[in-house]
Amino acid sequence: MKLDIVLDEEEDGTYSVHCPALKGCHSQGRTRDEAIANIQEAIELYLEVAGEIAKRSAAGRSGSSLLELAV
Repeated sequence: MKLDIVLDEEEDGTYSVHCPALKGCHSQGRTRDEAIANIQEAIELYLEVAGEIAKRSAAGRSGSSLLELAV
C-alpha cells in the first residue's frame, strides 16, 4: 500500500507531517528523516487500530464477514 504524506518545514526548522487519507494521522520531527520515520510509525499504528475496530464491529453483527483485501 502506498499513501501520500504532506511534509511541512516549520519556522523553527522542525518538520510537521500528516497523511491526508487518514484523518487525524499527524506527526513531527526535528529533521525530515525523523518526521518521515515518525509518520510511518503513526500510519502503521493507525491502521492497526482501524483493523481492530473493524474486527470488533464485524464480530458483533450477525451475517457479517471480515475479509482482508490487499491494495
